[in-house]
Amino acid sequence: MNKSRLEAFSDGMFAIIMTIMVLDLKIPHGGTIQDLIPSIPSLLCYTQSFLFAGVYWSNHHHLIHTVKKVTGPTIVANLGLLFWLSLMPFVTSWVAASNFAPQVVAVYAAVLAIPGFFWMMLNRIIRKNNPWSEKMHLAMKRQEKKGYVSMFIYLLGIPMAFVNPYISEGMFLLISVMWFIPDKNIEKAMEAE
Repeated sequence: MNKSRLEAFSDGMFAIIMTIMVLDLKIPHGGTIQDLIPSIPSLLCYTQSFLFAGVYWSNHHHLIHTVKKVTGPTIVANLGLLFWLSLMPFVTSWVAASNFAPQVVAVYAAVLAIPGFFWMMLNRIIRKNNPWSEKMHLAMKRQEKKGYVSMFIYLLGIPMAFVNPYISEGMFLLISVMWFIPDKNIEKAMEAE
């Protein structure tokens, strides 16, 4: 498979996932700011999930630029990542509808953790099949460490949801902020190749 096909398919999936999330937002009944208040949980969930999907898209973009050879395992790992990300609109709506119920936030944490697993698998497969320069290898090693930290926080968010679901949500936001700006070292390593 051509790398551009993998990238185009993935970009399309990210666009669909993000579009479905916004379509789930309900328009308030009325014309005052007060009428917007019941929509705040949905807006907060949407904002966090949009940020989460956007961070994945941005980092996926950088990762795919390192690919020279697309293999079958690359496609499978990428599909696994996209499948679990495609559940984001569902769990986002559920968290908002349940008003951050602990069990639902725990499910949300699990649905956030599983794409992280596929992300790390995709990264390893790409590294194995696409030799990187030493600069790129070091930059991606830093990303791998961030991946392990993220997985730990997501998994910690599951039991934490039963203590206080808002603490879990804050932990997820921390992960998005941690990944928000792609590593400039990856861009520099790409320019050097």
